[in-house]
Amino acid sequence: MSSAVGGRQRPTPAVAPLVALLLSLLVVLTGCGAEGTPDDGADGGHDHSGAPAAVEGPEDRFAGLDLAEPYRRPSFTLTDTTGAPFDFRAQTAGRPTLLFFGYTECPDICPTTMADVAVALRGLDAALVEDLQMVFVTTDPATDTPEVLGEYLGRFDADLPVDFVGLTGDQETIDQAQLSTGVPLAEDQGRLHSSLLLLYGADDEAQVAFDAGNTSRDIAADLRRVAEDT
Repeated sequence: MSSAVGGRQRPTPAVAPLVALLLSLLVVLTGCGAEGTPDDGADGGHDHSGAPAAVEGPEDRFAGLDLAEPYRRPSFTLTDTTGAPFDFRAQTAGRPTLLFFGYTECPDICPTTMADVAVALRGLDAALVEDLQMVFVTTDPATDTPEVLGEYLGRFDADLPVDFVGLTGDQETIDQAQLSTGVPLAEDQGRLHSSLLLLYGADDEAQVAFDAGNTSRDIAADLRRVAEDT
């Protein structure tokens, strides 16, 4: 499928500034199996800034998408795959954390993103991997029970030294989680959702994100960079 940056190839230097400018104006909602549409923010602002995630121009520090302003680690509590409450801010604070919103029946962007994360982690030192967390929040709580999420994420983290965290809950709380994170609200019963994978550092700020234009190598490179900055 396509996105604002096209396919899964990184833009060439000649077009990167234009792509970055376009991305600074919007965050694409990715419709799994359908064309995505931009979110105009008309349905409400975001807790941290009142605007969706934006990226800077051509002077990138990261392999992923440099965020114009750091995003603070959000606060929300949902239910993990064991049925226990999971306080995102409290239980991930001070640790490198990847956060993604999607759903288990997604045919393309979600499994591709989780597979990219898994490949990235397999190429990193075990000590670095053991200190980070990958959190997947469903946008389709009607389907994605704790059991369903656990089975789904187990396909990607089975051979890794750290388990992926799957979270579900009531729709209102999931909506608030997206708003507090700074991504557009999912639409069409969660099928049309943000493609952003956010990376928070030990300082509890996200300065970089990834989308369908990034690769597992980009994720691995920025995980190393964020770890080195701690």
